[in-house]
Amino acid sequence: MSYIILAILFLISGFFMKYSDDLFDVKHDLTYSSIFGIICGIASAAAAVGDVGAAYIFIAIPIGNLLALKVDGIHHIITLIIFVIICLICGIPNLSLVILAICILSAICDEIGHETIPRITENVFLNLFFEYRFVMKIAIFLLALYGAFDIAVFICFLIFEMSYVGAGIVFEKLN
Repeated sequence: MSYIILAILFLISGFFMKYSDDLFDVKHDLTYSSIFGIICGIASAAAAVGDVGAAYIFIAIPIGNLLALKVDGIHHIITLIIFVIICLICGIPNLSLVILAICILSAICDEIGHETIPRITENVFLNLFFEYRFVMKIAIFLLALYGAFDIAVFICFLIFEMSYVGAGIVFEKLN
């Protein structure tokens, strides 16, 4: 898969992941949050079946969210079902369990830190670090440097993260 297509899939996935979640959490809109979740699931699965680095990321994020008890709506379940079905039908690249575990642990740390750090400290650095979920960014960067996957996957992950933040900004402006 070309890295341009991969970057577009990461962008779509990040945007629709955040917009779906905000629609459900803020507007309580099950219909559109589910539709946007389906788009996220399709884009994430397409990336995961086409690239090993994307597979690590897009498998780690839902597992990390499940383990951190952050799956809090039917839109999440629908997104996950779509993702799993596509991955089962199309297949995913062979993955190292060690690298996958590192990605999952980083996703868990980000989710737990995002929820708990603001409640226990007013440290600006820590709050920004976990607000923007830097644990997984650092882990993906180090894994790319290590050679687990191409550095372009890290850049795609940054695109995912920027589109995720951008979706939050767009949602706030439109709602």
